[in-house]
Amino acid sequence: MIEDNKRIAIVILNYNGLNLLKKFLPSVVNFSDYKISSIYLVDNCSKDDSIRYVKNKFPKINIIENDNNLGYSEGYNQGLKQIKSDYYILLNSDVEVTKDWLSPLFNLMESDNKIAACQPKVLSYNNKKMFEYAGASGGFLDKLGYPFCRGRIFETIEKDDGQYDNKTQVFWASGCCFMIRSDVFHKYGGFDKYFFAHMEEIDLCWRINNLGFKIYCEPKSVVYHMGSQTLNEKNPKKTYLNFRNNLIMILKNDSILNVLWKLPIRILLDLLASIKFFIDKKSLSHTSSILKAYINFCITFPLHFVKRYKHNKKSIGLYNTIIPIRYYVLKVKKYCDL
Repeated sequence: MIEDNKRIAIVILNYNGLNLLKKFLPSVVNFSDYKISSIYLVDNCSKDDSIRYVKNKFPKINIIENDNNLGYSEGYNQGLKQIKSDYYILLNSDVEVTKDWLSPLFNLMESDNKIAACQPKVLSYNNKKMFEYAGASGGFLDKLGYPFCRGRIFETIEKDDGQYDNKTQVFWASGCCFMIRSDVFHKYGGFDKYFFAHMEEIDLCWRINNLGFKIYCEPKSVVYHMGSQTLNEKNPKKTYLNFRNNLIMILKNDSILNVLWKLPIRILLDLLASIKFFIDKKSLSHTSSILKAYINFCITFPLHFVKRYKHNKKSIGLYNTIIPIRYYVLKVKKYCDL
């Protein structure tokens, strides 16, 4: 256990990310308040010179080495077991932070002990006037479990004109810059290691929502995310993980009655999505990935069903709309028009 009496542990997970560390780590070092925070690198058994680079260039950064590539979920689970701090900020290695990014998040968490997690406003590193896909200005789920954000619905990403600069309670916080109380993270199971990557933060947020905690977006804090550095949108494995993990988190976290009526509708809509993937991408690989996701979900159904009983259950309200209908049929493309 590493303990240095700092309130915040900024924890960056790395796997063969030398180029990203060279590009983005200096901003974290330069703009983080060392009176309240320390920086950690959790390395997932990289084969490049990531660790050597950090040790030589930034000797004050604490390094934790995992024995294998455990993915985002278990990589963080294992790394965070060794860090003692009041708060964790899980920061992707492809994120550029800005001056004074830390204090708005810290002050928000300190203001209300029922706020379990929060995120900053996430803008695109490649186009800093635009929101970024992975989180934008706070995440939500619709009735059927489809995620969307203030500033991003499916593939439509909005320009940031300050329209979502109000601090607000959201349903999920982005995993690219995810601040959480350490006691909540450990007490309620951390990330589901079966997810490996994609949607594990939404699954965790759903769990802590179910327990009566709150999650916020604080746009006074701004970061820039490059995105798609582990698996890009063209990779069929990303499609597989997104569909599979989304189904698993519905099964784990929603009420039984909701699961019974939602899954048949999801099968129909995901079938339509698989057809759209084939038409748009001219490839069967993404379509087959959706089929594989459903096969895995069916095979492992009992494994995930029993996870429901590890947490207190109570009904919670999801966003009262069906995003695919609003987006594809009614042509609603912006969060503010929902």
